[in-house]
Parts: sequence; structure tokens; C-alpha cells
Amino acid sequence: MPLLVRPAAENVVCSDWLAFVRTLEPGSVDLLYADPPFNTGKTQLGRRRSDPANPDSAGDSAPSYGDTFENTEAWVSWLRDRLAATLPAMKPSGSILLHVDWRTSHHARLLLDELLGPDRFVNHLVWAYGLGGSSPRRFARKHDDILFYALDPDRYFFDPPMVPATSNRMKGELKKATDVLSVASINNMASERTGYPTQKPIALLDMLVRACCCEGGLVIDPCCGSGTTLVAAESVGRRGRGCDQNPDAVEIASCRLAAVRGEGAGE
Repeated sequence: MPLLVRPAAENVVCSDWLAFVRTLEPGSVDLLYADPPFNTGKTQLGRRRSDPANPDSAGDSAPSYGDTFENTEAWVSWLRDRLAATLPAMKPSGSILLHVDWRTSHHARLLLDELLGPDRFVNHLVWAYGLGGSSPRRFARKHDDILFYALDPDRYFFDPPMVPATSNRMKGELKKATDVLSVASINNMASERTGYPTQKPIALLDMLVRACCCEGGLVIDPCCGSGTTLVAAESVGRRGRGCDQNPDAVEIASCRLAAVRGEGAGE
């Protein structure tokens, strides 16, 4: 049975993706960013903080979410239902960023082609993060995939991100970013770290939100975790709304949003 939508803050609710998107006004969403379970076959563990508003507060290890499906077909079916339910809430000029990895990116692209049409494909972005282990049996896996689709290939918003140039000829200048986004993942000492597993860096979501959603536009994240997408949207003049099934994630996201707005505890 789907979870009921339970408000935790103005912009984030404790809910399943399906229930959440059915509360959205039709044709209201400018950008869907979704970072769904990757079907790793594991239960993702995080560290529940004793004080959600304080990144340095100690806490106990606790399950954050189960990332296990019966098989790849079950994962694709789960995602198809949710993407299809989200489409009525999208503006005709809206865009979709689907964040996946090597396990399912090829299946996800075929699914988006099926739902939207292959002509709606814009980019296959590679987030190269660098950190993590390696293997003696394969090239080290150091990237995630972000599939960028537009509902209307002639009308979607895009403002090219600018990054430091690396050539000697353009030293000290900026250039348009390529489809390989070199953004470091969050290290253990980073001040933005919440203890939530699979937390994405604010620099990555800041870049994506600025590039793919107009000022004042509505960004939704239906698997919002620690709320990085919503924080990025709030910080750059967009409106962010999201949900997560994990109450701990919703609490962390709510506290982060309150901090961005300068709201005191209990407000």
C-alpha cells in the first residue's frame, strides 16, 4: 500500500513518488530530477544524527532504504509507473534529468525513449566523481549517468554552464561545460555532509538546476534523500518540491531547507 503524503515542511513530504506526483498541479513542473534506487541489491545504511540540524552531531547507524528489486525487469516496471505518472505534471517545455549508473542506464534510456520518443533525447551526461575503490579485474567505476530529455525538443530551457578552461590558450577564462561533469563527490570531512548515504554534492545539483530550469521555475525531486536538489533550487532562485519514503531523509531535507532560508529552530 502506498504511503500517505504527510507534510514535513512546505516543500518536502514523506511519501512514495506515485502519491507525491498525483498532488501536483498539471502542467506545473519545469524540471524533474530523479535519483532513484540503483538496484544495487543492498540496504543503504546511513548515520542518523542526534541533531538533524547539526552536521557534526554523532548518531547511530540506521537503514536508510532498501535498494533491492527482484530483477532488472521489476526495476524498469517500478520506474515506468512513476515516470508515466509524473508526465501530466510536466510543462510542455519541461525537462527530465534521470540519475542512474552502470547497472541500469541502458535500460533507463530505452524506457525514456519508449515514454517520450527518441527525438526528445538531449544529452547522456557523465558525472565523473573520482573517489572510491578500484578493482584488479576491471577499469575503476568512477562515474554515474544522467539522462537529459526534453518534452519538446524545440522549447526546453537550457543555459549552458560555464567552467574553467584547461587549455593554455584560454588560461584563466571560462568555457561551456561538456557532457562530462567533473564534480568531486562528498568527502568524509565536507561541511555539507549529512550522513545520508548516496548524498550528492551541492555543486552538481547547482550546475544542473541552473542549466535546466529557468529562474522562478519549479524543480521536483521525488526521491529527494537528504534534499540536495531542493537546497540547490532554493539557493539559485528556483522553487523546489520533493518527497522521500524515509522519515529521516525528510527530516534532514527539512532542516537543510530551513537553514538555507535562515529560519530558526522551531520556526
